[in-house]
Amino acid sequence: MPDVLVGPERPGPLCRRILYHLMPERLLGKLRVMEPDPGTINSGKCDRRLIPPARKLIQAAWTLFSLYTGWQFYRFYSWALHYTDYTPRPPAVEAFLPIDALMSLKRLIMTGSWDPIHPAGLAFFIAVLAGAFFFRRGFCGWVCPVGLLSDITWKAGQAMKISFTAPAWLRYPLLSIKYILLGFFVWIILFRMDNASISSFMQSPYNITVDARMLEFFLHPSPVSTLAVVALVLLSFTTRHLWCTYLCPYGALLGLIAACSPLHVRRNPGLCLECRKCETACPASIRIWKKQNVRAPECIGCLECLAACPETGCLDTAAAGQTVPCWAMPAGVTAIIIAVWLAALLTGHWHTTLPDNVFRLYYLGFLAG
Repeated sequence: MPDVLVGPERPGPLCRRILYHLMPERLLGKLRVMEPDPGTINSGKCDRRLIPPARKLIQAAWTLFSLYTGWQFYRFYSWALHYTDYTPRPPAVEAFLPIDALMSLKRLIMTGSWDPIHPAGLAFFIAVLAGAFFFRRGFCGWVCPVGLLSDITWKAGQAMKISFTAPAWLRYPLLSIKYILLGFFVWIILFRMDNASISSFMQSPYNITVDARMLEFFLHPSPVSTLAVVALVLLSFTTRHLWCTYLCPYGALLGLIAACSPLHVRRNPGLCLECRKCETACPASIRIWKKQNVRAPECIGCLECLAACPETGCLDTAAAGQTVPCWAMPAGVTAIIIAVWLAALLTGHWHTTLPDNVFRLYYLGFLAG
């Protein structure tokens, strides 16, 4: 047998599928096609081997930025409490306030007025929603620091042999949790709160100090909060992407928007070996090998399935029936965030209208109360 079978000598789809499950791993390379290169996918010229390390690098960069933003806000908060020298309040800290941003977005749609208290939070929220439509949940798969932490805990759990994938009968009830949480927030904000209620809340001391309250949650958690966080972390070692897949209402919202996205992972059934490596690699354990077009709300656009697929050309990314380079997913999400940030910055919708001394007064009042 020649080292590589090409053209008419190459076994058909059914034959390759049977051989894949019967042949030793060391012989499977003889079933590969020389053209296109095994590292590329169709005309997109996307090197699949670079997807996992590139994803980790991008996730790490965003995580470091988030940690830096958190550190800067901690220094600002310490200054407000008269503990340290002055450090400007970083607007990017408002990216961690999606519930507040949802209220601001409703008010923007109803009145045309941008949130003057937490404007950066609204800008970031709009960028993430836009990214979900055009590039699926690429924010979850390439930007959100929780995704990186979930990957780390899951792989650590695998190393300790304590990890497992939830069976189908348990998976669907668990998936409903995040949608129930999302439904609660949507019902309260979109259906119960009118414009006057939202405007009143936005001017309230609670909303002005919501970033400080978030920080205090981590600095001085209650016993119940500590128990909940510890339980989530420990369960993340055993259950893959516990928070992202089953509990995060933010991810649920992005998933519903992403279900309408033109961009998706596409599978060629004629080339599929049904080896299920794509499902094994998928953080959400989606049965990609059973779908032709992957539009599941749980797909976070990480493209790990493309990297794991042993058959060249079986999986690719597509939109409107046309192949799209896989790098468009992370590049597009990042580009939208940067573009919205620049637009908000240049139009005066990034920095809050409240002076830092006013934040200081409210923070001191919050702690005194």
